Amino acid sequence: MAVTANYETVMIISMKKGEEGIQQLVEKFKSLIEEHATLKNVDEWGKRKLAYLINKESEGYYVLFDFESTAEFPAELDRKFRITEGVVRSMIIKKEDE
Repeated sequence: MAVTANYETVMIISMKKGEEGIQQLVEKFKSLIEEHATLKNVDEWGKRKLAYLINKESEGYYVLFDFESTAEFPAELDRKFRITEGVVRSMIIKKEDE
């Protein structure tokens, strides 16, 4: 049995993608996580103002994913975030055992 840990990731999607494009990206990453990990929760925070301009944008669409996976998957997920057009920022955090 592989050793797993709890993670959470927040991604910010560009508002330039439009409502349909944003939902497509949310579904893409939701299914990617479900494929390689155990998805516990998806929390869509929605449109929020950014703390500072990123690529000349002042707003982004925030999504939080809670999942449990092996140690290898978060690195692959981070790589996918970086190469996906429309993902402005992302962060993956390993949660402490509760």
